[in-house]
Amino acid sequence: QVQLVESGGGLVQAGDSLRLSCAASGRTFRNYGMGWFRQAPGKERQFVAAITWSTDTYYADSVKGRFTISRDNAKNTVYLQMNNLKPEDTAVYYCAANKRGSASWRDFDYDYWGQGTQVTVSS
Repeated sequence: QVQLVESGGGLVQAGDSLRLSCAASGRTFRNYGMGWFRQAPGKERQFVAAITWSTDTYYADSVKGRFTISRDNAKNTVYLQMNNLKPEDTAVYYCAANKRGSASWRDFDYDYWGQGTQVTVSS
């Protein structure tokens, strides 16, 4: 029922920046907790960042200081600003929504998922 659509991925060089966007449908976006996950080929899906309904933020250690998650409730959109990208950031990035409004590093805590957007970082 809730649709999430990611955009903004692409091919960049190490040290470059990208901003991913996740547009959500529905009238209750403001109440959702939102998360970003990523998955590289042959690897498990891993937590990247999350933001609660009240805008508390959480980050994986691997991206802390480089990535920033934010939300614009007026646009029903969550963002992931990625700076100083590294080759190890290469993955498909997925947006997820938690209808309870909380943030979590566990993928099973999320109720809705987007289709993903590819980020490729060359050295």
